[in-house]
Amino acid sequence: MTYTFTCKKVPLSDSVKEYAQKRIDKLGRYFQDDPAVHVSFSVEREVLCAVEITIRSGSTILRSQSQAVDGDMRGAIDSGVAYIERQILKNKTRLAKRLRSEGFPSVVEDVSFAVKEEAEFDIVRTKHVPVKPMTAEEAILQMNLIGHGFFIFRNASDNAVSIVYRRNNGGYGLILADDME
Repeated sequence: MTYTFTCKKVPLSDSVKEYAQKRIDKLGRYFQDDPAVHVSFSVEREVLCAVEITIRSGSTILRSQSQAVDGDMRGAIDSGVAYIERQILKNKTRLAKRLRSEGFPSVVEDVSFAVKEEAEFDIVRTKHVPVKPMTAEEAILQMNLIGHGFFIFRNASDNAVSIVYRRNNGGYGLILADDME
């Protein structure tokens, strides 16, 4: 696995980074190739430690955000890795086609959480929306006017399909569509 560590508003010792690497390496059995792992450490409101783990393997992206109080960065790492493992096990049938199928245990033993695999994704509604050219600011205004958490639009500057969304911790996000290779 190829690791990239980012620290925001917090200096971290190498032992915490080594701990994160050791814990995430255990997920390596699920991947055929060498995935890229990005781990971001931050402190919010001076007491809340946050860890964001993103694993990119081909076209598959696994991501977790976890938080712990009282400066317990290792606890946040543990819960983030556990969340990604639950994601993998929950969707193991679908992911086995993309990831390493022999990496999935046939019988899950010694697991402290129950995992129920979804049989299928149930699409309950299909909606067609016109994708109009506009700026990101206009799209945010439109999103707020209709009261949704996201809005799809065509970026007026480069004519690419983009999405703006409201972030849980405040502010807005912009997703730009790129062609996957």
